[in-house]
Amino acid sequence: MDIIKDQSFGGERPLFESHDLRLENVTITEGESGIKECSNIEADHCRFEGKYPLWHVKGSKITDCYFAPGSRSAIWYSDDMVMENCIIDGPKFFREMKNLRLKDVTINDADETFWNIDGLVIDNVTLHEGTYPFMGSRNIRVNGLKSDSKYVFQYVKDVEIHDAHITTKDAFWEVENVTIYDSYLDGEYLGWHSKNLRLVNCHIGGEQPLCYAHNLVLENCTFDAACDRAFEYSTVKADIRGHIESIKNPASGHITADSIGEIILDENIKGPADCVIEESLPHTPSLGGGD
Repeated sequence: MDIIKDQSFGGERPLFESHDLRLENVTITEGESGIKECSNIEADHCRFEGKYPLWHVKGSKITDCYFAPGSRSAIWYSDDMVMENCIIDGPKFFREMKNLRLKDVTINDADETFWNIDGLVIDNVTLHEGTYPFMGSRNIRVNGLKSDSKYVFQYVKDVEIHDAHITTKDAFWEVENVTIYDSYLDGEYLGWHSKNLRLVNCHIGGEQPLCYAHNLVLENCTFDAACDRAFEYSTVKADIRGHIESIKNPASGHITADSIGEIILDENIKGPADCVIEESLPHTPSLGGGD
């Protein structure tokens, strides 16, 4: 493997079609497509400033690197990549890729990041700002995620998440085969139109969560006081610890909570309308006819 140390490259495609190359303390300055159509690339303690620096790269390891705000759309169409201990300040990273692994990475502008990734492994990653990260990706495994980005995990499939702290809005919409363990999920309209969404030992916040869901499962979960009108038009099996403020028009299934503030079953309920709702602690909930 060839090694390049302590140099800077700028302009357009300065390292085009490089193979079996290691970069150490290298800066890719303003320009475009610094490392393109390459394979077997290592970059350690490098700085990326220009646009599109890593496109169509087959096999790479990126460690202790910094991506400046100008490095927008930096990594697309690049398969079999490992990234560790990096900081990213540019938007629209990671698209149309296979087999991407991130460990100890902070993304400070997560706008439209992780789109259409097949095979994504995340270990201790932080996302700030931006909208729609993870859109359309599949085969995702997460162990440690902190995110305040909006509209996370929409249209994803085959996902397993552990130890996440997600503050957002409209998260996990139109998802399929997603299981979340030991996580904090706070955001309006969580999990709408989902299929086979399972939450285990999770805490849920935000208005109107988990509506229009099919085959929704909750195990040993808790709810904030702001979680009103939950489970509307959902087929659900839920074991809730503590109190839930209100439940509205679930389609079918079985919901158990320690206590329930209000059960709303009105003329708009959808069939089969046979969901069993009950408390596990002695209490008589109020029954309302609407919001």
